[in-house]
Amino acid sequence: MSTTATPPPRNQSKIDPKTVNKAVKSLQKWWDSKSNPQNSEQLDNNDGYVYLIVTLKKPPSMDRTNPVLIPIPHPLIDLVRDAPDLCLIIDDKHKNKITKEAALKKIESEKIPISNVIKVSKLKSDLRKLEVDEERRFELYFTERRLLPVLPKLLGKEFVKKKKNNPIAINLRYGNWKEQVEKVCESALFFVGTGTCSVVKVAKLSMGKKMIVENVVAAIDGISDSIPGKWKNVRLFHVKLLESLALPVYQSVSDMEIEST
Repeated sequence: MSTTATPPPRNQSKIDPKTVNKAVKSLQKWWDSKSNPQNSEQLDNNDGYVYLIVTLKKPPSMDRTNPVLIPIPHPLIDLVRDAPDLCLIIDDKHKNKITKEAALKKIESEKIPISNVIKVSKLKSDLRKLEVDEERRFELYFTERRLLPVLPKLLGKEFVKKKKNNPIAINLRYGNWKEQVEKVCESALFFVGTGTCSVVKVAKLSMGKKMIVENVVAAIDGISDSIPGKWKNVRLFHVKLLESLALPVYQSVSDMEIEST
């Protein structure tokens, strides 16, 4: 008899793809109507992303400084086709620092998809120079973990709000830089909040309905599988665009029973 251990079964999905499909179709219709040049209420921000709103019953006790990486079938960032601008912030003040020159040399020799390196000592001045041009926008910021507690203060609330992305920690000392960067780009980023509600960017409208639905379903299953309590701690999932209404795609049975009483 074989003694090979079998992995535990993945948490069974409770999502009906038909429900997600219907919601995505409604969002696409709303987007098309607002994007019509004849519409006097056109979108102020050309943000063609699909967001998943996660509502839990209890705030999970998890790492709140770095996102949970949720695998999705269709990456938001295509490193080959999109050639995105990715920025690495290094700690040049630490005694065991990695110099900017050494980082750039490693990036070039190992073909790591990082387009710019900024030293934390010159963070504000360098970012101002780089982003004077409105067309120059970094898709993601990577950094060393020890810098995460101080970066929000250095960047400022307005910067984080405007860019809609938080720096992501990677291991520059022992980890494979390229592998870590690629894994982040291929995932939906689930930043766990202090409350019960979080927002996760899961798809692009340009992907088309089928791919969006597949990403939404994969993100929901991945998030529910990653939190303590799994599906038992999930209250609601909604999908929305930046300025649209949020459309429900899942509600826990217990909450539906409460509403019906």
